[in-house]
Amino acid sequence: MAPWSIDELHGPDGEDWRVPVGELESRITELSNNLAEAGIEAALIQSPVDLYYYAGGRQNGALLIPAVDSAASTEQGGDGATFFVRRSVERAKFEAGADDSCLEIQKFPSLRIFAETLTNMGIDGGIGLQLGEIPADFGQKFKSALAPLGEGKDCTAIVHHQRETKSDWELEMMREGAKVQRQMFEAVKQSVTLGATELDLVAAAEEVSRRHGFGGTVQMRRFPLQCDRAVIASGRAGGVPSFFDSAIGGTGPHPMAGMGSGFTKLEENQPILVDLVHVHRGYVVDATRMFSIGGLSERWLERLSDMVEVSDSVVVSLGRGDDCSKAWQIGSELAESMGYGEHLMGMQPDQSKFLGHSVGLQLDESPVVARGFDRPLVDNGVMAIEPKLVFKDGSIGVEDTWVKTKQGMKRVTLDDSYDLIIDC
Repeated sequence: MAPWSIDELHGPDGEDWRVPVGELESRITELSNNLAEAGIEAALIQSPVDLYYYAGGRQNGALLIPAVDSAASTEQGGDGATFFVRRSVERAKFEAGADDSCLEIQKFPSLRIFAETLTNMGIDGGIGLQLGEIPADFGQKFKSALAPLGEGKDCTAIVHHQRETKSDWELEMMREGAKVQRQMFEAVKQSVTLGATELDLVAAAEEVSRRHGFGGTVQMRRFPLQCDRAVIASGRAGGVPSFFDSAIGGTGPHPMAGMGSGFTKLEENQPILVDLVHVHRGYVVDATRMFSIGGLSERWLERLSDMVEVSDSVVVSLGRGDDCSKAWQIGSELAESMGYGEHLMGMQPDQSKFLGHSVGLQLDESPVVARGFDRPLVDNGVMAIEPKLVFKDGSIGVEDTWVKTKQGMKRVTLDDSYDLIIDC
């Protein structure tokens, strides 16, 4: 009897939660064409996130994707994209589509003969590595092993740029994630009581997220950033900075987890900022809403209204095709004209300099609504727009995830039927 069966690999109620083979095939084809345009013989995909993107799973290995004009490509009579797997080969085959897979999948050979193996496949030039994603010593090991093939290039930006445009299937994953996220906000609402801690609210949200298939990790691109799925900051805790490059720091429960929610207890008439991420089948959605016990002062409500206006200005700017840097300029200058220059996205000297970040398989994708991103959000690009204000006695703001369409920006997360502030 086999020790395990692929029949055990399924989603809820037996659903098939694999990436459709057609998705993988179109992604590989696009990268193959992009590599040819860049003059790169082939790319070796090793980042776990991108292995999932191109191979349908994150088994330990390296995925070779030849350029369309390489002798190793299927177009030129070669084997095409090949996933060299250390473990588990059988899971890699299943996750890539089993008998319908567009990949060749085989055991990873000895690194000493890896260059020779690729040469025998038809590779005749330097290999592109993901040097912006993989650890330096790991990358150097492969650069040395592949040196006989010629000088390789960094293909990180090519992969990142491709992933900026989401497919219809990817957008559907995000919409499904947004449905779960709404339930997370409802669970928080039911848990808001005097004396409860921020972590009590996080636990309620996380129970919903986990029950619907969250895998336990919010993927980040930038080192050394790590992110909690739920950042809930109440009252003065909302004014505490952290290592994380975001408006809201939060106390965290202890120094090793020095961001996000901690043991601060909820009090009356204090702003409770609830920033929730859900990851559905790998895809991130991000939204923020405000809660309170007994209501907030007019001053806090005015601040929230102002941030909604700033958010709207960024949404309009991106929707009409402005560069992301222009959207930053419009939004930040509006906030400054309202008198919030010292409080937008944090307090000095710990202010963050962005008003939105792209999301997908990672929370911090490109482009960003910030200075220096002199290009627009592409159609089917997805952006979390999150203007927030931070004061010594708390924080307030709004956030939603949006997709760029030919008609403008369309909200993916909570719609207008969900209040911007919920009084419990």
